[in-house]
Amino acid sequence: MASIARSLRAAAPAAVRFSPRASPAVRSPFRAFSTSRLSLARKYTKDHEWIDISADRKSGVVGISEYAAEALGDVVYVELPEASSGSDFIEQGDAIGAVESVKSASDINAPIRLRVTAVNRLLEEKPATINQVPEDDSNGGGWIAKVELDEKGAEQFDALLDAEAYKEFTAGEH
Repeated sequence: MASIARSLRAAAPAAVRFSPRASPAVRSPFRAFSTSRLSLARKYTKDHEWIDISADRKSGVVGISEYAAEALGDVVYVELPEASSGSDFIEQGDAIGAVESVKSASDINAPIRLRVTAVNRLLEEKPATINQVPEDDSNGGGWIAKVELDEKGAEQFDALLDAEAYKEFTAGEH
């Protein structure tokens, strides 16, 4: 199965044409609010996964980026990773799951060395949650897995793209 990045290359022109961001803003009757992410740091991979890690750099949450979710189109199935038992760590770049949309199927890769501790079972029943809130790590969000990091994983995190670098990277893919 192809990585998300490879699947998006073929879908990119359509994703740009049909991007929800291109449509005019719709006013919501609800007031938006934001919360501070002081306790978490988020970085991205060039394969379009994201990871938030805790301030102590021992745990985190993994998902696919908003860019990837838009480019993939309507997600119809998510293959979730299995929670690891014992000290089984998954190496950076190894497939931990997959996402299938009406356009393509793509692997979800481990952004860093990690161990899966929990998965988002909501995605089994409602895979389209990834399209609605792909970068939301709350209970109703589109996150894929909660993970544990070791020292090597924390070091690999430092080498990933921050939000600004990821934005520049995706701008170059159009």
